[in-house]
Amino acid sequence: MVSFSGHRAILVLAVFVALSTITVARASAQSSINFSGGASIDPTQVYAGVSWESPDIGGRFRLRPGIDGGFGDDLNLGTINIDLIVKIPLGTTPWSLIQGGGPTISIVKFTGVYEDSPREVHAGGSYLFGFQHDNGFFTEFRVGGGGYVPNLKIGVGWAVKIK
Repeated sequence: MVSFSGHRAILVLAVFVALSTITVARASAQSSINFSGGASIDPTQVYAGVSWESPDIGGRFRLRPGIDGGFGDDLNLGTINIDLIVKIPLGTTPWSLIQGGGPTISIVKFTGVYEDSPREVHAGGSYLFGFQHDNGFFTEFRVGGGGYVPNLKIGVGWAVKIK
C-alpha cells in the first residue's frame, strides 16, 4: 500500500509527465529547418546556409542558430549565427515580419595570393529583418559588424516545418 505522501509524489509526477508531453508535442510542431542562399556585400560573395528555428520560447520570441558558407572575394567564409528573433504577423495576411539578431563567429580561409595563410576566427554581431510566408518562403536582410562579418547579406530561403 502506498502512503499518502507517496500518492502526492505519484500525482505530481503524473502532472509533470502530462505537461511535458503536451509541451514537447506543441514545440515539435512549430520548429523548422531553414535553407537559404544569397549574396553578401563587403566581402562580395555568394552564400548558402542552413539554420534551425525553435518553437516560441515566450511570446513570439524564437532561437535560430545557423551556419552559412560564403565564397568569393579571394576568401572562403564560414559564419555561425546565434539569433534571437521575433515573428510579427502582418494583419490577416499569411505574411510575418521577422526581426532579430545576435552574435556571429566568422571562420576565414584566404584563397588566391594569401592561400597559404592559416585560418582565422573572428567575432562580431548582426541584425536581421525580413518577411516569411506561411508556406515557408522567406527573404531576409542581415546587417553585420565585426571581424569579417559581412556588412550586408541579402537572401531568400525556404523553411521546412518539423512535425
